[in-house]
Amino acid sequence: MGHAQSTSRHNGRAGAANGVEPPLPSRFSRFRSRLRLRRHRGRDRCGAAGDSSESGKGVAADEFAGIARIRIVKADLRFKDKFFACLSLGERTYRTETSDSTHRPVWNSEKKVVIETNGPHIARISVFETNRFSKNTLVGYCEVDLFDLLTKDLEEEHAEDLALLDPSSSITTMGTISVSCYIEDPVETEQSFARRVLAIVDYNEDGKLSLSEFSDLMKAFGNGLAVNKIEELFRQADTNGDGIVDMDELAALLADQQEKEPIISNCPVCGESLGKYDKINDMIHMTLCFDEGTGNQIMTGGFLTDKQAAYGWMFKLSEWANFSSYDVGLRSGSTASHILVFDRRTKRLVEEAIDGKIVLSMRALYQSKVGLTLIDSGVKDILKNLSEKQGKKMNSPESAKDIPKFLELFAGQINMDETKDPIESFKTFNEFFIRQLKPSARPIAQIDDGSIATCAADCRLMAYSSVDESTRFWIKGRKFSIEGLLGADAHHNAFKNGSLVIFRLAPQDYHRFHVPVSGTVEKFVEIPGCLYTVNPIAVNSKYCNVFTENKRVISIISTSEFGKVAFVAIGATMVGSIAFVKKEGDYVHKGEEFGYFSFGGSTVICVFEKDAIQFDADLLANSERSLETLVEVGTTLGVSKRNRGLKVSELQKCSIE
Repeated sequence: MGHAQSTSRHNGRAGAANGVEPPLPSRFSRFRSRLRLRRHRGRDRCGAAGDSSESGKGVAADEFAGIARIRIVKADLRFKDKFFACLSLGERTYRTETSDSTHRPVWNSEKKVVIETNGPHIARISVFETNRFSKNTLVGYCEVDLFDLLTKDLEEEHAEDLALLDPSSSITTMGTISVSCYIEDPVETEQSFARRVLAIVDYNEDGKLSLSEFSDLMKAFGNGLAVNKIEELFRQADTNGDGIVDMDELAALLADQQEKEPIISNCPVCGESLGKYDKINDMIHMTLCFDEGTGNQIMTGGFLTDKQAAYGWMFKLSEWANFSSYDVGLRSGSTASHILVFDRRTKRLVEEAIDGKIVLSMRALYQSKVGLTLIDSGVKDILKNLSEKQGKKMNSPESAKDIPKFLELFAGQINMDETKDPIESFKTFNEFFIRQLKPSARPIAQIDDGSIATCAADCRLMAYSSVDESTRFWIKGRKFSIEGLLGADAHHNAFKNGSLVIFRLAPQDYHRFHVPVSGTVEKFVEIPGCLYTVNPIAVNSKYCNVFTENKRVISIISTSEFGKVAFVAIGATMVGSIAFVKKEGDYVHKGEEFGYFSFGGSTVICVFEKDAIQFDADLLANSERSLETLVEVGTTLGVSKRNRGLKVSELQKCSIE
């Protein structure tokens, strides 16, 4: 934000022995201190948005690190076209205008965001080639750790040149983009905001306010008490008694009064009532709401993902025609033409792409009574036969030609640099689909600590402490139960009222699943069934029971830390094959490969005994919002409640790191 550090004539701080005011610590030393003290502490609330004023949440004063001004300056691209850029942080995305120039677009667009010491700090910048008629094309992206940029002590004008990566390969660059990031801490926020607001009534622009100008300002703030005390407040601000109050004097008064008896009752920009939270949140709200007056273009907000920001008018028309809602939660997952999930690593919303024609067919089949009639009259057999035929096709040598098309469809969501074998080595599509990853690609959290469970797959995850919670927030099928899921041969009384976690794998995911806990494999139980899709459109349907009717294989793992754990691998449409690489009697270590699914989407459900596991707080918080969390194999899932030596806060620390 670039304002010099202000000093107040009556800020209440004691002077040094010689009467000289001791200097404040530098802005960056204060910022680094906040990060050092709190960055790695476990949080009580998870999934906070990057812009708290827009998310409707207050910012805890001890977590507020400052307000950052992020500016996307320009790009240097291989292509010659018009472009725009999107900035995503937390659950908000902002978009620049389309560049007037080609090849080297210049935007100079900026956005202010709240930085919390334990909040989202990995920003994604995506550059799109424009297309007025349909979706625009993603041509490059980069991820920026704002903490790294903000602690470099750079000047406001300095811009970092960052490599724009190819969406299909993280080692191929498509050009560069220039980005600057500048932090304003709470001291600067109070002072600089006050000066900008008070400048509204500085009619002659001399940097000073007369009594009449000051009076207009008090009236504009909408505070009747302040209006009745205008002359008193003016004298209080006019510390040198010259009858004129300069900006620093009024800024100090405003900061002092806001602490004792607030002068501003309503935001001068949007009119919203203040005082919902505390002083710092009022200041954050007004700072973000107020036009900074920098002369730079302010990025457009209100988007949840960069894909939403990139959609053209044809998408908006289709949304209107289908009465869909672009939002998080159950409604988005069951009726809309897209699924929003929360990326645990970046703390950002991302969109799962689904072909529009497939969405329409799934709605017709799973979200209506007509679809129920079709299911009961033979669609189950059709889905099974279709999956078997597709499975044979994907095992044929001819199917290898579909691999490049698949990678193009899911550009940016499949990282081939992590794959163990080169793409040329796959002779069929299924060989590619069940590809293995390099050993270093998925490190296992706390690998030697058996009391910490880890995620079983690269997937979208929902975690619930009880079956009742899962049916209230997510599973809407008729009469879902643990007994129905496991079947008579695998069900055990210990699982009654147990906890469960759902790992949903999409086609673009790594399709090998891993053991979440260490223990002995007691047995495998195979249950035949149909092959419904595991897409949320079907899972959220009240007309069918996806998890209790689909083909599945249940394994029971006996552990010392969690008791018995049921590991349920569930087949789905286009997934007729479930393979395990372990056998009964094997001792398995958490993180080891357990098996794989052939082509298609699929699901793993793990059932824990009652009160055996405390799931990570962020996973539970997202699940209560009916929001799936995007996770990777080996990241933390939860901690054993039977091991009291490890505090839940330590587990939360692991999940954050």
